Amino acid sequence: MSSGVLQAGLAYAIWGLLPLYFHLVAAVAPFEIVLQRALWSLAFVLLLLAVLRRWGWLRDIARQPRTLGIFASSALLLSVNWLVYVWAVTHGLVVESSLGYFITPLVNVLLGYFVLKERPRRMQWVALAIAAAGVLWLAVFTGSLPWVGLVLAASFGIYGLLRKTAPLGALEGLALETLLLAPLAAGLLAWRASQGANTAGGDASLLALLALSGPLTALPLLLFAAGARRIPLTTLGVLQYIGPTIQFALGVWLFHEPFGGPRLVGFVLIWLALVVYTGESLVWMRRRPPGVNGSPTPGEAQGRA
Repeated sequence: MSSGVLQAGLAYAIWGLLPLYFHLVAAVAPFEIVLQRALWSLAFVLLLLAVLRRWGWLRDIARQPRTLGIFASSALLLSVNWLVYVWAVTHGLVVESSLGYFITPLVNVLLGYFVLKERPRRMQWVALAIAAAGVLWLAVFTGSLPWVGLVLAASFGIYGLLRKTAPLGALEGLALETLLLAPLAAGLLAWRASQGANTAGGDASLLALLALSGPLTALPLLLFAAGARRIPLTTLGVLQYIGPTIQFALGVWLFHEPFGGPRLVGFVLIWLALVVYTGESLVWMRRRPPGVNGSPTPGEAQGRA
C-alpha cells in the first residue's frame, strides 16, 4: 500500500513538474517538440522492452486490426494533447492547462454517461453542474472560453477511455502508439529540416534536453501503472490532483501568470465541484455493496501529457 502510494504520487508529481522541462526547451517550436517527443519516447520504450524481453505482443498485433485501430486513435488523441499542452506551457498558459486536468474527472463522468451508458449518481450531477457554471463564468467574465483546459480534458478523457478498453498494458500501449506516430514524426522532421524550419538545429544541448522527453514520458506512466495495482481506486482518485495542483502553483508563483478576479471565481467553482465529486466518491466507495464497481476514476487513464 505505502509503496503504491509512493509510486503513484511520484508519477503525478513528475507530470505536475513537466512545465519546468518544457520551459527549458521553449526555444524549440511546440510542434517540433511533439515530433521529437514521439521519437525519443519510442526509443526509450523499445529499450525497456529489450531489457525486459517483452516482445511477444508484437507478433500478434498485425493480425488484430481492431487493436491497431484503437491505438491509432489513441495515438492521435495523445498527439493533440501533447501539442496543446506544450503550446500552452510555452505561451504562458500553465494555469489554464492545469484547469484541464482538474476537470478531467468530471469529463470522465460525462463520457461514462454518453459512451458507456453509465448512470451518474445525484451528487455527481451536482458536481458537473457546478463545474459547468465555473466554465461558463470564465467564458463570460474573462471574455474567452478556456479552450486549452477544455481540449486537454476532452482529449485526455477520451484517450483514457480508449486505453481502458484496449488489450495492451501501459508500456506496450505506449510503444505501439509511438511506433504508429514515428514514421509521420520522422517524415515531418525531415521535411522541416529541408525547409530550414527545425528550431533545434544543431544545438547539442537542446537536442540532449529533447532526448530527455523519452524517459520523462515513459517513467511516470510506468510508476503510475505499478502504483495503481497496489492502492484502492479512491486513493488513486485523490492522488491524481497532485499533478494539476503543482502545475497551478508553478503557473501562479513561479511563472507569475495573472490570476485573480473573475479567473479566481471560476477556479473556485471548479474546485468546489471537485470537492463535491471526490467527497461523494469516497463516501460511495465505503458504502457500496460488495461486488459493485464504481464509475471509472481519472486515475484509470493510462497516459498523460
